[in-house]
Amino acid sequence: MFTFLRHWQDYRRFRRLPRDDRRIVFLSESGQDWHHFAPVVAHLTGELGETVQYASFDPRDPGLHQGSPRIQPFCLGPGAVRIWFCQFLDADVLVTQILDFGNLELKRSVNPVHYVYMFHSLISTHMSDRANSFDQYDTILCAGPHQAREIRRREELHGLRPKQLVPHGYGRLEDLLSRRREPPPVDADAGLHVLVAPSWGPRTILPVCGAPLVATLLDAGLRVTLRPHYQTRWQTPQVIDAIVAAHRDNPRFRLVEQMGESDSLYDSHVMITDWSGAGQDYGLGLEKPVLYIDVPPKARNDTWPELGLEPFEMFVRDRIGAIVAPERLADVPGRIRQLVADPDAFRRHVADIRREWVYNLGRSGPAGAEAIARIAREAGEARRGRG
Repeated sequence: MFTFLRHWQDYRRFRRLPRDDRRIVFLSESGQDWHHFAPVVAHLTGELGETVQYASFDPRDPGLHQGSPRIQPFCLGPGAVRIWFCQFLDADVLVTQILDFGNLELKRSVNPVHYVYMFHSLISTHMSDRANSFDQYDTILCAGPHQAREIRRREELHGLRPKQLVPHGYGRLEDLLSRRREPPPVDADAGLHVLVAPSWGPRTILPVCGAPLVATLLDAGLRVTLRPHYQTRWQTPQVIDAIVAAHRDNPRFRLVEQMGESDSLYDSHVMITDWSGAGQDYGLGLEKPVLYIDVPPKARNDTWPELGLEPFEMFVRDRIGAIVAPERLADVPGRIRQLVADPDAFRRHVADIRREWVYNLGRSGPAGAEAIARIAREAGEARRGRG
């Protein structure tokens, strides 16, 4: 009850703000959202001189603890308060990364609000998400041209109201590029560090072939870090525990479950994953190869082929690495040795892919911030005109 009251007090504090102070509101589902919001918020509150309201469902969200007078924080918690906040929001612009706004329990406000969606990965819009996940937004900040093509194609096929599509970019990629470092040199298999970082769900690597995959890598003399998705720990912890129990005494095996941990990303030489967007971040941001285990694609939209566009996560797999079938795990160590053989050539190759598929590389923060500030000005003018 005390926690609910604290969230309710933050909600009331937000409602008491003068209306002109509620121009730009960021709404975060978890602390992970801040990593994507941060470059945009920094430019809005810095060079553009804006003040933003930052509301989050997660009390540990770094965005709530910035200590900046231009970032006003409000913790709504995971319960009913967040539903009321959304239902009765009175603001010019809401910026969020929450999918399916208006389709599930979080509804568009009874007041006129301009809804802006920001992507938090490079994956396509039409296979891994529901067909109508983006229909309720007014503006989409697109990470790359493929997302814009997919959204427009769906609008054309279903006669939907055209949205504003902003060439934004992908700040996470820029952050990885700026922080990347060379992994330790490899002079033998024992120095070759493999990061196993799959997605979650019943048809992903760990439940399908995780135990034999890790055993194959260790038997080949490679170092292995297992970095399961946090949802796997919640939903099927037994698959993680079985692998750990089998290899906990092996000095070349390590388990990482801390979400903020980064050494395994920077110090590994290759990633093994399935359909996770983390593979794209690793390959295009850290400029290191990815080996994909060819489990069935994660598709929450069975009608995705109607767009006639190959999803980016399908297109890019063999361009930033290699694909191995689950029944061919014995081939994995050899494919890994091939992938890491010429890192300089790989970097040149992924640089070409980035230039073609990612907007505004190096300036996504300013691009997103300027678009949001423009939308807020236009929405404010329309509001004052109505008044």
